[in-house]
Order: sequence, then C-alpha cells, then structure tokens
Amino acid sequence: MTTLTIAFLAITGIIIIFIYNQFVTLRQRVKNSWAQIEVELHRRYELIPNLIDTVKAYANHEQETLENVTKARVGALSSQNVQEQAGAESILTATLKNLFAVAEKYPELKADVNFQKLQQELVNTEGNIAFARQFYNDTVQKYNTRIEMFPYNLFAGIFNFYSSEYFSLTEREAREAVAVEFRSNSKE
Repeated sequence: MTTLTIAFLAITGIIIIFIYNQFVTLRQRVKNSWAQIEVELHRRYELIPNLIDTVKAYANHEQETLENVTKARVGALSSQNVQEQAGAESILTATLKNLFAVAEKYPELKADVNFQKLQQELVNTEGNIAFARQFYNDTVQKYNTRIEMFPYNLFAGIFNFYSSEYFSLTEREAREAVAVEFRSNSKE
C-alpha cells in the first residue's frame, strides 16, 4: 500500500467515526428531550388523582366525568411509544377540559383553596409540557435532518439510525391548553 492509500483510508475512517459520533450525540439528545417530556407528564399524572378527589368532594354525582379522566390517565400512563403517547395525551386533555367544564357548575368547588392550588399547578405543568414538547420536536427535527443529509444518509441505515417521531397532539381541541382559570364570585 502506498502512503496515499493509507492516508485516504485513515481520513475516510476518521470521517466515518465523526459521522457516527454525531448520530449518537443527536440520538442521545432526542432521548434526553423525551425524558424531559415524561417528567412533566408524570407530574401532571400525579396531580390528577388529587384533582379528582377534590372535585368528588363537591360533585360526587359527576361520576362518569371522573371515571373518564381516570381512564384517560391510565391510558396515558400505559403508552408505549411517541405516537401512542400523543394520542393518549389528546384524550387526557379532552377529558380534563370536560372535568373543568363540570367544575364550572360548582361555585364552592371553584372557591376551594386546594382546587385553586391544583389549578395553578396544572397550568404551570401544561406550560412546561408545551415547552418540553417544543424542545423535543426541535431536537427530533435536527436529528431527522441530519439523517437525511448527504453524506450522512449514506451511513445512517448502516449504523441503524432511523428517523424519530414528532410528538404532536392529534386533535385540534387538544392542541389548546387546558383552560383552568376560574374566577370566584366571592370578594376577598
């Protein structure tokens, strides 16, 4: 082998290692950003039982609505991939909207300090979820773009790097934030 051939093979090897390491870095960023979404989703899941208990104290005969929220929460907790999670989150968001619509009928519930605290925590969590979802989708976009770019696309399949799914809600109404701002009729 000539020096030129050895230099060519060495440079090619270095380029391949560089490309592989970029794929690994981007894939890890996607995984990390998904983990951030999961943290916020689990925080929301932990708020829901407390919210249901608070609503039950004032509106126990709204059993169907409470059961729907519980079922939607269980469905979201058992999701196995990004697509299932997006669908489950859409359903959960819709059932939470129904729950807050029911709560609107009960002035005593709206005035309850615990309910107001849970509302605020849920609003904050929804904002954190939206931010984490946007960050995740931005990270996925960078990763997917890299996989499709030349010369990276030549190596992506060889190294088993495939496109990641975006996390987007499936229903239009689920794309809107859960409205939980209630105003008490009592003067403070």
